[in-house]
Amino acid sequence: MAIASSHEEDFESCESVVLGWRDGSISDGSTTIEAQQSSLQNLLFFLHVPRSGGRSFFHCFLRHLFRNLECPCSYGENLPFDPSESKCRVFVAHRGYDLTSKLPMDKTSVLTVLRHPVARVLSSYEKAVEWGARFLAHAHSASAAQITEKFRREWRDMTVLDAWPWNYLLPWTIEDLFARRNARGNERVMEEIKNPYDIEEIVMPLHAFINDPLAHELIHNGATFQVAGLTNNSCLKDSHAVRRCVQKHPSLGRYVLDVAKERLEKMFHIALTEKHKESARMFAEAVGAQAISELQALASQPKAAANNGAVDQSRFLIVRSMLV
Repeated sequence: MAIASSHEEDFESCESVVLGWRDGSISDGSTTIEAQQSSLQNLLFFLHVPRSGGRSFFHCFLRHLFRNLECPCSYGENLPFDPSESKCRVFVAHRGYDLTSKLPMDKTSVLTVLRHPVARVLSSYEKAVEWGARFLAHAHSASAAQITEKFRREWRDMTVLDAWPWNYLLPWTIEDLFARRNARGNERVMEEIKNPYDIEEIVMPLHAFINDPLAHELIHNGATFQVAGLTNNSCLKDSHAVRRCVQKHPSLGRYVLDVAKERLEKMFHIALTEKHKESARMFAEAVGAQAISELQALASQPKAAANNGAVDQSRFLIVRSMLV
């Protein structure tokens, strides 16, 4: 009885924590970005959900539309630019909605790309294995880590190991790959491979990957937690307590879903991986008239036109081609 009572008390305490967060998230300024606005705001925050095709959406479309207007990328808690002074127009980050707390809410629009969760989990496994296997070119995992660190120091650049959630998933996958290689020794796997997702001698099987606590932590409901601003690298102080409670009592996840839905409803645009081209066309239709108007106004200024003519023409063509 004492155990049951203790469990009930913990559930009630956690429910209070999660409800308090939900009510505050839905009512505070962090959810008041007006998706219903007819025009794109000064800053577009592209909330990049991993393995959703966001890289293609950005490089093949957004990057052309906002050429030379990209904000520096962010992998940490702090923004790498001052949104009140910067003239950049599009900010891309493998981060959660919590980053909007650092952006000017009345001047920001939010865009994201969503994908079927099963396809996204499978893609996450494939990428973790693909990138992890590249490190097998080294003698052991310690040397692989040293090479990566050397690369960071020399190039002073971010790598996939710095981006969430790969900064957690890849080291784990790399260590597992080396452990399996060491266990094999010089033996080769000669049997015919019938199921590429279940080659235990070489790589962690898919079923082991998806059932691991780390995959549950970062991938299974990763998109929902990202949109809710509750990833494990959230910059909001109460996020970790909320995450702990939802992990202990999964039924409380419905409140996280409430917040995620609310925020999706307020986003300027939501693209779908399964409908990439259609999603890009819809975005172009939403911003096309505004973009063309801005470019025509800029072209009417002689100095600006002289300096930016080529860029303007490129942006004009990409918008016009999407609208045709």
